[in-house]
Amino acid sequence: MISRQLNSTLIQRLGQTPAVALLGSRQVGKTTLARDLDVGKPTHYLDLERPSDLAKLADPELYLSSFADQLVILDEVQRLPDLFPVLRSLIDERRRAGEQACQFLLLGSASPDLLQQTSESLAGRISYLELTPFQLLELPQPERAMHTHWERGGYPDSYLATDAETSLQWRDDFITSYVERYLPQQGITALPMVLRRFCSMLAHQQGATINLSKLAGSLGIDGKTARRYLDLLEGLYLVRSLPPWSRNAGKRLVKSAKVYWRDSGILHALASLPTLEHVLGHPLCGASWEGYCIEQILNRLPKGATASHYRTQAGAEVDLVIEQPDGNLSAVEIKRTLSPKVTPGLIESMETLRADRGFIVIPEGKSYPLSKTVSAIGLAEYLQTIC
Repeated sequence: MISRQLNSTLIQRLGQTPAVALLGSRQVGKTTLARDLDVGKPTHYLDLERPSDLAKLADPELYLSSFADQLVILDEVQRLPDLFPVLRSLIDERRRAGEQACQFLLLGSASPDLLQQTSESLAGRISYLELTPFQLLELPQPERAMHTHWERGGYPDSYLATDAETSLQWRDDFITSYVERYLPQQGITALPMVLRRFCSMLAHQQGATINLSKLAGSLGIDGKTARRYLDLLEGLYLVRSLPPWSRNAGKRLVKSAKVYWRDSGILHALASLPTLEHVLGHPLCGASWEGYCIEQILNRLPKGATASHYRTQAGAEVDLVIEQPDGNLSAVEIKRTLSPKVTPGLIESMETLRADRGFIVIPEGKSYPLSKTVSAIGLAEYLQTIC
Protein backbone atom coordinates (compact mmCIF):
# COMPACT_ATOMS: atom_id res chain seq x y z
CA MET A 1 0.00 0.00 0.00
CA ILE A 2 1.58 3.27 -1.15
CA SER A 3 0.53 6.18 1.07
CA ARG A 4 -1.02 9.05 -0.85
CA GLN A 5 0.13 12.58 -0.04
CA LEU A 6 -3.43 13.83 -0.47
CA ASN A 7 -4.61 11.72 2.48
CA SER A 8 -3.92 14.31 5.21
CA THR A 9 -5.40 17.15 3.15
CA LEU A 10 -8.51 15.10 2.47
CA ILE A 11 -9.03 14.34 6.17
CA GLN A 12 -8.55 18.03 6.99
CA ARG A 13 -11.16 19.08 4.40
CA LEU A 14 -13.58 16.46 5.70
CA GLY A 15 -13.45 18.18 9.07
CA GLN A 16 -14.10 21.63 7.61
CA THR A 17 -16.65 21.27 4.82
CA PRO A 18 -20.10 19.60 4.63
CA ALA A 19 -19.22 17.95 1.31
CA VAL A 20 -15.93 17.12 -0.38
CA ALA A 21 -15.58 16.08 -4.03
CA LEU A 22 -12.57 13.89 -4.75
CA LEU A 23 -12.04 14.03 -8.51
CA GLY A 24 -9.63 12.39 -10.90
CA SER A 25 -9.50 10.13 -13.91
CA ARG A 26 -10.66 6.57 -13.59
CA GLN A 27 -8.41 4.02 -11.87
CA VAL A 28 -6.23 6.54 -10.00
CA GLY A 29 -7.23 5.09 -6.63
CA LYS A 30 -10.07 7.36 -5.45
CA THR A 31 -12.16 4.48 -4.10
CA THR A 32 -9.18 2.84 -2.38
CA LEU A 33 -8.23 6.11 -0.69
CA ALA A 34 -11.80 6.91 0.36
CA ARG A 35 -12.54 3.48 1.82
CA ASP A 36 -9.27 3.43 3.77
CA LEU A 37 -9.95 6.75 5.53
CA ASP A 38 -10.10 6.99 9.30
CA VAL A 39 -12.42 9.91 10.01
CA GLY A 40 -13.45 9.01 13.54
CA LYS A 41 -16.97 7.90 12.65
CA PRO A 42 -18.60 5.10 10.62
CA THR A 43 -18.70 5.35 6.83
CA HIS A 44 -21.30 4.12 4.39
CA TYR A 45 -20.24 3.43 0.79
CA LEU A 46 -22.42 3.41 -2.33
CA ASP A 47 -21.17 2.67 -5.86
CA LEU A 48 -23.58 4.31 -8.29
CA GLU A 49 -22.34 2.12 -11.15
CA ARG A 50 -23.75 -0.87 -9.24
CA PRO A 51 -27.49 -1.33 -10.01
CA SER A 52 -28.25 -2.55 -6.49
CA ASP A 53 -26.73 0.57 -4.91
CA LEU A 54 -28.41 2.82 -7.46
CA ALA A 55 -31.77 1.25 -6.63
CA LYS A 56 -31.35 2.20 -2.96
CA LEU A 57 -31.51 5.84 -3.98
CA ALA A 58 -34.95 5.62 -5.58
CA ASP A 59 -35.99 7.92 -2.70
CA PRO A 60 -32.62 9.52 -1.88
CA GLU A 61 -33.88 11.85 0.85
CA LEU A 62 -35.45 9.00 2.81
CA TYR A 63 -32.47 6.68 2.33
CA LEU A 64 -29.68 9.16 3.10
CA SER A 65 -31.49 10.58 6.13
CA SER A 66 -30.96 7.26 7.90
CA PHE A 67 -27.15 7.80 7.80
CA ALA A 68 -27.06 11.21 9.47
CA ASP A 69 -24.36 10.09 11.92
CA GLN A 70 -22.08 8.60 9.22
CA LEU A 71 -19.87 9.79 6.40
CA VAL A 72 -21.64 8.76 3.21
CA ILE A 73 -19.29 7.99 0.29
CA LEU A 74 -20.94 8.24 -3.12
CA ASP A 75 -18.80 6.78 -5.89
CA GLU A 76 -19.27 7.75 -9.57
CA VAL A 77 -21.74 10.36 -8.36
CA GLN A 78 -21.91 12.05 -11.78
CA ARG A 79 -24.18 9.19 -12.86
CA LEU A 80 -26.98 10.62 -10.70
CA PRO A 81 -27.00 14.42 -11.18
CA ASP A 82 -30.53 14.71 -9.75
CA LEU A 83 -29.01 13.78 -6.39
CA PHE A 84 -27.22 17.12 -5.88
CA PRO A 85 -30.28 19.23 -4.91
CA VAL A 86 -31.16 16.57 -2.33
CA LEU A 87 -27.64 16.72 -0.90
CA ARG A 88 -27.91 20.51 -0.67
CA SER A 89 -31.15 20.21 1.25
CA LEU A 90 -29.77 17.61 3.66
CA ILE A 91 -26.60 19.64 4.27
CA ASP A 92 -28.57 22.81 5.01
CA GLU A 93 -30.91 20.93 7.35
CA ARG A 94 -27.99 19.47 9.30
CA ARG A 95 -26.22 22.83 9.38
CA ARG A 96 -29.25 24.34 11.11
CA ALA A 97 -29.00 21.50 13.62
CA GLY A 98 -25.37 22.46 14.34
CA GLU A 99 -23.61 19.77 12.25
CA GLN A 100 -20.55 21.31 10.56
CA ALA A 101 -18.28 18.36 9.73
CA CYS A 102 -18.44 16.62 6.37
CA GLN A 103 -21.42 14.39 5.72
CA PHE A 104 -20.78 13.47 2.09
CA LEU A 105 -17.66 12.44 0.20
CA LEU A 106 -18.34 12.49 -3.53
CA LEU A 107 -16.08 10.53 -5.87
CA GLY A 108 -16.18 11.30 -9.57
CA SER A 109 -14.26 10.47 -12.70
CA ALA A 110 -13.69 14.15 -13.42
CA SER A 111 -16.85 14.54 -15.43
CA PRO A 112 -17.51 18.14 -16.52
CA ASP A 113 -21.18 17.42 -15.80
CA LEU A 114 -20.24 16.62 -12.20
CA LEU A 115 -18.41 19.91 -11.82
CA GLN A 116 -21.29 21.87 -13.32
CA GLN A 117 -23.96 20.21 -11.21
CA THR A 118 -22.09 20.55 -7.93
CA SER A 119 -21.19 24.15 -8.70
CA GLU A 120 -24.85 25.00 -9.18
CA SER A 121 -26.36 22.96 -6.34
CA LEU A 122 -23.65 22.87 -3.68
CA ALA A 123 -22.01 26.28 -4.04
CA GLY A 124 -20.48 27.30 -0.73
CA ARG A 125 -20.99 23.82 0.68
CA ILE A 126 -18.39 21.77 -1.17
CA SER A 127 -14.60 21.59 -1.45
CA TYR A 128 -12.79 20.07 -4.44
CA LEU A 129 -9.65 17.94 -4.44
CA GLU A 130 -7.94 16.16 -7.32
CA LEU A 131 -6.30 12.77 -6.90
CA THR A 132 -3.61 12.19 -9.51
CA PRO A 133 -1.85 8.95 -10.44
CA PHE A 134 1.12 8.13 -8.20
CA GLN A 135 3.49 11.09 -7.95
CA LEU A 136 7.22 10.48 -7.92
CA LEU A 137 7.69 11.60 -4.31
CA GLU A 138 4.96 9.21 -3.15
CA LEU A 139 7.11 6.27 -4.22
CA PRO A 140 9.77 4.62 -2.03
CA GLN A 141 13.28 5.70 -3.09
CA PRO A 142 12.12 8.18 -5.76
CA GLU A 143 15.40 8.40 -7.70
CA ARG A 144 15.54 4.61 -8.08
CA ALA A 145 11.85 4.43 -8.98
CA MET A 146 12.01 7.31 -11.47
CA HIS A 147 12.70 5.40 -14.69
CA THR A 148 10.04 2.76 -14.05
CA HIS A 149 7.62 5.53 -13.10
CA TRP A 150 8.40 7.42 -16.30
CA GLU A 151 8.06 4.29 -18.42
CA ARG A 152 4.84 2.92 -16.90
CA GLY A 153 3.22 6.10 -15.59
CA GLY A 154 1.57 6.51 -12.22
CA TYR A 155 -1.70 4.62 -12.48
CA PRO A 156 -1.49 2.09 -9.63
CA ASP A 157 -2.31 -1.02 -11.68
CA SER A 158 0.20 -0.03 -14.34
CA TYR A 159 3.05 1.01 -12.04
CA LEU A 160 2.66 -1.95 -9.67
CA ALA A 161 2.27 -4.57 -12.43
CA THR A 162 4.49 -7.64 -12.06
CA ASP A 163 6.26 -7.01 -15.39
CA ALA A 164 6.44 -4.55 -18.28
CA GLU A 165 4.17 -6.65 -20.52
CA THR A 166 1.39 -6.75 -17.93
CA SER A 167 1.75 -3.01 -17.36
CA LEU A 168 1.46 -2.25 -21.07
CA GLN A 169 -1.57 -4.52 -21.42
CA TRP A 170 -3.31 -2.69 -18.59
CA ARG A 171 -2.64 0.66 -20.25
CA ASP A 172 -3.92 -0.58 -23.61
CA ASP A 173 -7.08 -1.85 -21.92
CA PHE A 174 -7.46 1.47 -20.09
CA ILE A 175 -7.32 3.41 -23.38
CA THR A 176 -9.74 0.99 -25.02
CA SER A 177 -12.25 1.35 -22.19
CA TYR A 178 -12.15 5.13 -22.55
CA VAL A 179 -12.60 5.29 -26.33
CA GLU A 180 -15.18 2.49 -26.51
CA ARG A 181 -17.23 3.11 -23.37
CA TYR A 182 -16.45 6.16 -21.25
CA LEU A 183 -16.05 8.89 -23.89
CA PRO A 184 -19.31 7.80 -25.62
CA GLN A 185 -21.00 8.14 -22.19
CA GLN A 186 -19.93 11.79 -22.27
CA GLY A 187 -21.81 12.34 -25.53
CA ILE A 188 -19.03 11.63 -28.04
CA THR A 189 -20.62 9.84 -31.00
CA ALA A 190 -17.47 9.22 -33.07
CA LEU A 191 -16.31 5.72 -33.88
CA PRO A 192 -13.84 4.30 -31.34
CA MET A 193 -11.27 4.00 -34.14
CA VAL A 194 -11.48 7.76 -34.79
CA LEU A 195 -11.13 8.57 -31.08
CA ARG A 196 -8.15 6.25 -30.78
CA ARG A 197 -6.47 7.89 -33.78
CA PHE A 198 -7.16 11.34 -32.32
CA CYS A 199 -5.51 10.31 -29.04
CA SER A 200 -2.54 8.75 -30.85
CA MET A 201 -2.00 11.84 -32.97
CA LEU A 202 -2.02 13.98 -29.83
CA ALA A 203 0.57 11.64 -28.34
CA HIS A 204 2.92 12.17 -31.28
CA GLN A 205 2.59 15.95 -30.79
CA GLN A 206 3.41 15.81 -27.08
CA GLY A 207 4.55 19.21 -25.84
CA ALA A 208 3.71 20.98 -29.09
CA THR A 209 1.33 23.83 -29.82
CA ILE A 210 -1.46 21.98 -31.60
CA ASN A 211 -2.94 23.11 -34.91
CA LEU A 212 -6.44 21.71 -34.39
CA SER A 213 -7.60 22.54 -37.93
CA LYS A 214 -4.78 20.50 -39.41
CA LEU A 215 -5.34 17.68 -36.93
CA ALA A 216 -9.07 17.66 -37.65
CA GLY A 217 -8.48 17.60 -41.40
CA SER A 218 -6.36 14.47 -41.17
CA LEU A 219 -9.20 12.74 -39.28
CA GLY A 220 -12.00 13.95 -41.55
CA ILE A 221 -13.68 16.02 -38.83
CA ASP A 222 -14.13 19.76 -38.38
CA GLY A 223 -12.08 21.98 -36.09
CA LYS A 224 -14.92 22.52 -33.61
CA THR A 225 -15.28 18.78 -33.14
CA ALA A 226 -11.54 18.38 -32.58
CA ARG A 227 -11.66 21.19 -30.01
CA ARG A 228 -14.53 19.43 -28.25
CA TYR A 229 -12.55 16.18 -28.08
CA LEU A 230 -9.52 17.99 -26.68
CA ASP A 231 -11.56 19.92 -24.11
CA LEU A 232 -13.20 16.70 -22.96
CA LEU A 233 -9.87 14.90 -22.56
CA GLU A 234 -8.62 17.85 -20.55
CA GLY A 235 -11.77 17.90 -18.43
CA LEU A 236 -11.25 14.21 -17.66
CA TYR A 237 -7.73 14.94 -16.36
CA LEU A 238 -6.08 12.95 -19.15
CA VAL A 239 -4.57 15.86 -21.10
CA ARG A 240 -3.09 19.13 -19.86
CA SER A 241 -2.90 22.42 -21.74
CA LEU A 242 -0.04 24.61 -20.54
CA PRO A 243 -0.92 28.23 -21.34
CA PRO A 244 1.56 30.72 -22.76
CA TRP A 245 3.13 33.37 -20.57
CA SER A 246 0.74 36.27 -20.96
CA ARG A 247 2.36 39.43 -19.55
CA ASN A 248 3.16 41.99 -22.25
CA ALA A 249 6.88 41.45 -22.81
CA GLY A 250 7.25 43.76 -25.79
CA LYS A 251 8.12 40.84 -28.04
CA ARG A 252 6.27 38.70 -30.54
CA LEU A 253 5.31 35.68 -28.47
CA VAL A 254 3.84 32.30 -29.38
CA LYS A 255 0.34 32.61 -27.92
CA SER A 256 -0.87 29.02 -28.17
CA ALA A 257 -0.99 26.51 -25.32
CA LYS A 258 1.27 23.47 -25.33
CA VAL A 259 -0.56 20.17 -24.96
CA TYR A 260 0.66 17.17 -22.95
CA TRP A 261 -0.69 13.77 -22.06
CA ARG A 262 -0.53 13.96 -18.30
CA ASP A 263 0.49 10.36 -17.64
CA SER A 264 3.70 9.24 -19.38
CA GLY A 265 2.64 5.58 -19.33
CA ILE A 266 -0.55 6.33 -21.26
CA LEU A 267 1.50 8.46 -23.68
CA HIS A 268 3.89 5.57 -24.32
CA ALA A 269 1.04 3.13 -24.90
CA LEU A 270 -0.60 5.50 -27.40
CA ALA A 271 2.74 5.91 -29.21
CA SER A 272 3.31 2.11 -29.27
CA LEU A 273 6.45 2.30 -27.12
CA PRO A 274 6.34 -0.90 -25.02
CA THR A 275 9.54 -0.51 -22.98
CA LEU A 276 11.92 2.18 -21.78
CA GLU A 277 14.44 1.07 -24.41
CA HIS A 278 11.90 1.85 -27.12
CA VAL A 279 11.21 5.25 -25.54
CA LEU A 280 14.91 6.14 -25.36
CA GLY A 281 15.38 5.34 -29.03
CA HIS A 282 12.34 7.25 -30.26
CA PRO A 283 12.11 10.91 -31.37
CA LEU A 284 9.35 11.35 -28.79
CA CYS A 285 11.80 10.73 -25.91
CA GLY A 286 12.62 14.37 -25.17
CA ALA A 287 8.99 15.50 -25.27
CA SER A 288 7.96 12.55 -23.11
CA TRP A 289 10.57 13.40 -20.47
CA GLU A 290 9.58 17.07 -20.58
CA GLY A 291 5.90 16.25 -20.08
CA TYR A 292 6.71 13.81 -17.28
CA CYS A 293 8.76 16.40 -15.37
CA ILE A 294 6.22 19.16 -15.93
CA GLU A 295 3.39 17.00 -14.57
CA GLN A 296 5.40 16.11 -11.46
CA ILE A 297 6.31 19.76 -10.89
CA LEU A 298 2.80 21.14 -11.38
CA ASN A 299 1.37 18.62 -8.94
CA ARG A 300 3.72 19.98 -6.26
CA LEU A 301 3.11 23.70 -6.71
CA PRO A 302 1.65 25.53 -3.71
CA LYS A 303 -1.84 26.95 -3.88
CA GLY A 304 -1.90 30.24 -5.77
CA ALA A 305 1.16 29.51 -7.94
CA THR A 306 0.69 29.72 -11.69
CA ALA A 307 2.54 27.97 -14.50
CA SER A 308 2.97 28.74 -18.18
CA HIS A 309 5.42 28.33 -21.04
CA TYR A 310 7.35 31.03 -22.85
CA ARG A 311 8.45 31.18 -26.45
CA THR A 312 9.16 33.98 -28.89
CA GLN A 313 8.77 33.89 -32.65
CA ALA A 314 12.57 34.08 -32.81
CA GLY A 315 12.85 30.77 -30.96
CA ALA A 316 13.87 31.81 -27.43
CA GLU A 317 11.91 29.66 -25.02
CA VAL A 318 11.48 28.40 -21.47
CA ASP A 319 9.74 25.09 -20.82
CA LEU A 320 8.07 26.23 -17.60
CA VAL A 321 7.57 29.67 -16.08
CA ILE A 322 6.42 29.49 -12.45
CA GLU A 323 5.06 32.52 -10.63
CA GLN A 324 4.77 32.02 -6.89
CA PRO A 325 1.98 33.63 -4.82
CA ASP A 326 4.50 36.22 -3.56
CA GLY A 327 5.24 37.30 -7.15
CA ASN A 328 8.65 35.61 -7.48
CA LEU A 329 9.20 34.25 -10.97
CA SER A 330 11.38 31.28 -11.84
CA ALA A 331 12.31 29.90 -15.26
CA VAL A 332 12.60 26.13 -15.54
CA GLU A 333 14.26 24.27 -18.40
CA ILE A 334 14.02 20.49 -18.53
CA LYS A 335 16.91 18.50 -19.98
CA ARG A 336 17.54 14.80 -20.13
CA THR A 337 21.27 15.10 -19.59
CA LEU A 338 23.63 15.13 -16.61
CA SER A 339 25.83 17.89 -18.07
CA PRO A 340 23.50 20.81 -18.90
CA LYS A 341 24.67 24.17 -20.17
CA VAL A 342 23.24 27.66 -19.86
CA THR A 343 22.23 28.83 -23.33
CA PRO A 344 22.03 32.45 -24.54
CA GLY A 345 18.33 31.84 -25.23
CA LEU A 346 17.70 31.00 -21.57
CA ILE A 347 19.55 34.09 -20.37
CA GLU A 348 17.65 36.30 -22.83
CA SER A 349 14.34 34.77 -21.80
CA MET A 350 15.07 35.23 -18.10
CA GLU A 351 15.91 38.89 -18.67
CA THR A 352 12.67 39.44 -20.58
CA LEU A 353 10.63 37.55 -17.99
CA ARG A 354 12.49 39.30 -15.15
CA ALA A 355 12.85 35.89 -13.56
CA ASP A 356 14.41 35.80 -10.10
CA ARG A 357 15.96 32.35 -10.58
CA GLY A 358 16.58 29.84 -13.33
CA PHE A 359 16.69 26.06 -12.95
CA ILE A 360 17.73 23.36 -15.36
CA VAL A 361 16.04 20.18 -14.14
CA ILE A 362 18.04 17.03 -14.90
CA PRO A 363 17.23 13.38 -14.13
CA GLU A 364 19.32 13.07 -10.96
CA GLY A 365 22.07 14.56 -8.88
CA LYS A 366 22.56 17.27 -6.28
CA SER A 367 22.00 20.92 -7.07
CA TYR A 368 24.97 22.95 -8.29
CA PRO A 369 25.31 26.45 -9.79
CA LEU A 370 25.82 27.00 -13.51
CA SER A 371 25.88 30.79 -13.23
CA LYS A 372 24.95 33.48 -10.73
CA THR A 373 21.24 32.99 -11.39
CA VAL A 374 20.93 29.49 -12.88
CA SER A 375 21.35 26.14 -11.13
CA ALA A 376 21.22 22.55 -12.31
CA ILE A 377 19.15 20.33 -10.05
CA GLY A 378 17.89 16.74 -10.04
CA LEU A 379 14.16 16.25 -10.50
CA ALA A 380 13.53 14.62 -7.10
CA GLU A 381 15.43 17.34 -5.24
CA TYR A 382 13.66 20.10 -7.16
CA LEU A 383 10.25 18.61 -6.33
CA GLN A 384 11.15 18.71 -2.65
CA THR A 385 12.12 22.39 -2.80
CA ILE A 386 8.98 23.76 -4.45
CA CYS A 387 6.29 22.37 -2.15
